[in-house]
Amino acid sequence: MASESSEVLAGKVAVITGASMGIGEAIAKEFVECGAQVVLLSRDSGRLEAARARIERAEQTLALQCDVRHREEIDRVIGLTMHHFQKIDIWVNNAGHGILDGVATVNMADVRETFETNLFGTMEAMQAVIPITKQQGSGAIINVSSVAGHIPIAFHGVYSSTKFGMNALGKAARMELARDGINVLTVCPGYVQTDFAANAIQGVEPKRVRPKSARGISVERVARATSGIGGVGDDEDGGEDKLLAISLQLLAQDLIESGSS
Repeated sequence: MASESSEVLAGKVAVITGASMGIGEAIAKEFVECGAQVVLLSRDSGRLEAARARIERAEQTLALQCDVRHREEIDRVIGLTMHHFQKIDIWVNNAGHGILDGVATVNMADVRETFETNLFGTMEAMQAVIPITKQQGSGAIINVSSVAGHIPIAFHGVYSSTKFGMNALGKAARMELARDGINVLTVCPGYVQTDFAANAIQGVEPKRVRPKSARGISVERVARATSGIGGVGDDEDGGEDKLLAISLQLLAQDLIESGSS
């Protein structure tokens, strides 16, 4: 897949939200190694610059502070990206965080903040970048969701709800925008080796339901899968088939690793 991804991504301009760590950083690194120009976004400028330094190849990257909860910040980084690169071929919505609490006890302010970041931030970014891709006549939007958006998990109900919403939003947008040459795809990994729990909002009942034996897949594995669907202008049926195959492959790999000793 590496050579195919390099052919697809070489010379492309990709913007990645939540790129200061974990899956977002891994996607940025994979895209850069495949020849793309990458704009890394995060609300934490310190972590963002550290991630850019780890990725190296500074001539291929740009790091911009951006909180996706605020549309004016999204518009600002889009303006800077267009000024610097004159186009946006791929937009990856990866910014998000967990919230660990039960439905009966979760704080509603925390619920709203999680929706603002995970779901509404994704939608704001899509609405901001779609006019550019329409004008270009091509583009790809990749939403990094979760298997939790298909299978609800106890004490992760709010997080799962945001991902259910992201999946529905992506599928609807895919149908709406195909005629404009815009490919909207969603990646749904299962357990991934990140600091998800440490960075999640901890509620009154922050119970974890992940089995101790579940080691999860690596962020690099998710990044490679994402680079494999990073094409611009895929035909609708082919892209949908690839999306399903990659999601199932990630889940199958996750289950295999979870059952190993």
